[in-house]
Amino acid sequence: MTIKLVISDVDGTLVTKEKALLPSTVEAVHKLHARGIGFSICSSRPPFGLRMMIGPLQLKLPIGGYNAGAIVETDFTVVEQKSIPPDIARQAVDIFHQNGIDCWVFVGDEWVVTNRHGAHVDHEIHTINTAPTVVPAFDDSHFRAVGKIVGPSDDYDLVARVEHTLREVLAGRVTAARSQPYYCDVTPPGIDKGRIVEVLAARLGLAANEIAVLGDMENDLQMFAKAGFSIAMGNGADAVKAAASATTGSNEDGGWAAAIERYVLAG
Repeated sequence: MTIKLVISDVDGTLVTKEKALLPSTVEAVHKLHARGIGFSICSSRPPFGLRMMIGPLQLKLPIGGYNAGAIVETDFTVVEQKSIPPDIARQAVDIFHQNGIDCWVFVGDEWVVTNRHGAHVDHEIHTINTAPTVVPAFDDSHFRAVGKIVGPSDDYDLVARVEHTLREVLAGRVTAARSQPYYCDVTPPGIDKGRIVEVLAARLGLAANEIAVLGDMENDLQMFAKAGFSIAMGNGADAVKAAASATTGSNEDGGWAAAIERYVLAG
C-alpha cells in the first residue's frame, strides 16, 4: 500500500484537548510534505476556525469546514459550499430548544448565539479563536445561509438522544452527527466528511487505496468509508475504533505522529 494523501480530523485527533498542535504532529506533517504526500484537514469547525492551522502545517490543498459542507482553498476561496434551507434550519433550532439546549447558528462568517454564558461557549471561543455575535433571539436573517447548527450540552446522553431525534424528524433534510460527546452538529443534507475525500481524490487523480484518514468521532465514519485506510485515535469512540483499519495512541500522547510514522511514512 502506497499512501499519497492523508486527510485528518482536527479536534480530538490532530490537536490536544487544549487545541494545541504537538511538535511531533507538526514534524510528521512536514515529513509528509517532504515525501510528496498530500495533506489536508476536515473539521466540524467553520472554515474561519481552521485558519490557525494553515501556517504551522504549511497547508496547500483545499480544507473542509462544517464537516465538508464548506470546502475552501487555503486563501478561503470557496471550492464548494452548501447551506441548510431556512425553514429546516429553524426546525432544527426548535428541536434543540424543545430539549433544553441553547444552540448556536453559524451563518456566513458569523457565529451567532443567544446565550453568551451557555454550555461550551468559552470553549468554542478558545477553539476557533473567534467571539460569537450575541442576539436576544434568532430571526430570519440568521437562517438565510446556515452552514452549521450546533447543540452543546454536558449531558452526553441528551446530546445522543437529540441527535437521534433530529435524524428521525428531519430525515433526508439535514445531516446530524456528534463531533464531540458534548456537541451535536447539524449540517446540510447529503453532506458529510466523505465529501472531502471525494473532492481531493478527484483533484489529485487518486484511488481510494491511496488515501489514509484519521479521526476519533462518529462524524469521521463517512470519511473512513471513502478512504482506503482509516486510523482511529486511541481516545476515539468505540464505534470509530471498530470501523478503522488501525488504531493509534491518543491525541494527548503523540498518537497522531506515531500513526503517520507507522502506517504512512514506513509504507
